[in-house]
Amino acid sequence: MTEGGKRDSGSVFGIDRLKTLIELMEQHDLAEIDLQQDDERISLKRGGVQPTMAAPISLPAAAPAAPAAPAAAASPAGDGPNILTIKSPMVGTFYTKPNPESEPFVKVGDVISPEKVICIVEAMKVFNEIPAEVSGKVVAVLAENGEPVEFDKPLFKIDTSA
Repeated sequence: MTEGGKRDSGSVFGIDRLKTLIELMEQHDLAEIDLQQDDERISLKRGGVQPTMAAPISLPAAAPAAPAAPAAAASPAGDGPNILTIKSPMVGTFYTKPNPESEPFVKVGDVISPEKVICIVEAMKVFNEIPAEVSGKVVAVLAENGEPVEFDKPLFKIDTSA
């Protein structure tokens, strides 16, 4: 910290660095960045439910940034007014279960809540749990376990009227 309580611009939490991070969030359509340096931490979030792409951001002299804990984006599908499609928030490998011996997080017919983890997307050796962010009944699983997925690839269809 410098005099007057302002953080110096060389730290992860300096105003110049924060402005740069905000610009990066806008350029890459990121919804959240979570950074920690020593025992200080900051989390930047943009409002609204929107597709997110989590990726580590490396800046000179900064501690490595952890990927944001992304939320799945839900958007209307063409299957009816109550059907939402949950899409991949990042590029990575899609997993339906926490490990090969476990049961899937969800299967067709399951009723889910917004907090329910529905899958994992592994990106750069980081396993990101993806919450549903909607309530409803799973009507389709659109990706295969272990399949590489792209940003915005449809993963699940949810009937929100259930």
